[in-house]
Amino acid sequence: MSSELINATACAHVARLRQGKISPHDLLDALEARIGEVEGEINALPTLCFDRARRQADRLLRKPPAERGLLAGLPIPIKDLSDVAGVRSTHGSPIFADFVPDASDIVVETIEAQGGVVYAKSNTPEFGAGGNTFNEVFGPTLNPYDTTRSAAGSSGGAAAALASGTAWLAHGSDMGGSLRNPASFCGVIGMRPSVGRCANDAKTRIDQTLGVQGPMARTVEDLALFLDAMCGFHPRAPLSLPVETPSFLQQARSDWKPRRVAYSADLGITPVDPEVARVTRAAAMRLAQEGVIVEEAHPDFSEAHECFQILRAENFAIGMGALLKAHPQLFKPEVVWNIEKGWALTPSDVARANHQRVALFQRAAKFFETYDLLLTPATITAAFPVGERYLTECAGQRFETYIDWLAIAYAITLVFSPALSLPCGFTRLGLPVGLQIAGPPRVEGKVLAGAKLLEGLLDLPTAKPVDPRMPKAA
Repeated sequence: MSSELINATACAHVARLRQGKISPHDLLDALEARIGEVEGEINALPTLCFDRARRQADRLLRKPPAERGLLAGLPIPIKDLSDVAGVRSTHGSPIFADFVPDASDIVVETIEAQGGVVYAKSNTPEFGAGGNTFNEVFGPTLNPYDTTRSAAGSSGGAAAALASGTAWLAHGSDMGGSLRNPASFCGVIGMRPSVGRCANDAKTRIDQTLGVQGPMARTVEDLALFLDAMCGFHPRAPLSLPVETPSFLQQARSDWKPRRVAYSADLGITPVDPEVARVTRAAAMRLAQEGVIVEEAHPDFSEAHECFQILRAENFAIGMGALLKAHPQLFKPEVVWNIEKGWALTPSDVARANHQRVALFQRAAKFFETYDLLLTPATITAAFPVGERYLTECAGQRFETYIDWLAIAYAITLVFSPALSLPCGFTRLGLPVGLQIAGPPRVEGKVLAGAKLLEGLLDLPTAKPVDPRMPKAA
């Protein structure tokens, strides 16, 4: 019974929860057993709160079924960058190693209001910085497909939990690919929604447009269900958007098919591993067999590197500068570098980056007048060894900073496009490869429908979890 529950989809569980055929307690029991079996292999969910979850489930069950929300009692892990009331919330930092907040972040409030039952916090890099999930509080998260390799970051714990069957849905967040890169490395789906789609706390700046909250799952329909549950206006989140109608799950199931899509292996700005390029190009070309026009093209992203470096550094200085001054010895060097880069910026630097972003956005908007979707590798490499702090080179090209290798994701961030990473194949070593599917701003429905079409065409086994005790990679 436990194995059957672990392998089932979130949508199937929600239907059975609504019908009273299973209870949230059944799912929590199954998760606790699965965590006992595999968590020691991967370190995805270092903080558990099953007692709190069971109390929450009891409160939910006292409500009429119609009032239990879109998730109806489905258990959900929360990324350790977001606070959960009464639960250790470390942000991956020694500064907050023992911090237990009194109140939850907006995204947690929203998920719980929709019937999500929080049972764990998922591992993340220190303050979410970097594409490899490790920190001084909990150590590294390992890839369920090969436990010698990285789960990427910063939502690495969430992705590894999904891939190993200790979650059906998982919360994450994304600035430069933090939902998409772990999804690619771990063979699951992670979506960066449009800015404002998921209400976000205004903690250090009121106009946050780089970082967003978002969903992760093993199937497109499950992802769409969770996006619906995470959406909606919140009075403490001034950029938040109202609930979409029809729902994203309905839009994913709409059978919409793109007329013309573009594929680019590199967006003209980054090297890419040849095997990743081959796998993603082959996946994109499957659409041609369905009558979709597939052309190799991309907008001009030539300013993306400088633009993102400046805007990210500004964000780090605003968000963590005071903490660095108070605790300089407790920060990893990459975060120190990013904050100090922000401190060194001039008003002219910030103005130039904002002007560049406007130009990037305008070119992308023009591009999407011709193409319904833009397809690229979600990440330029498959999972690298977990002991490497970040990818230092690819296809013979060395990177100058710890974030340069993430350009294919952060370029999409800069132009406000919703985008997801869809499993699209495997390397010769059996490591997953993700295809990034991006669309115009606030058009998540077509991104989801296009992803569901490709998911059916590719028919990969990633809807069910792998056992990290039996790695699939050679």
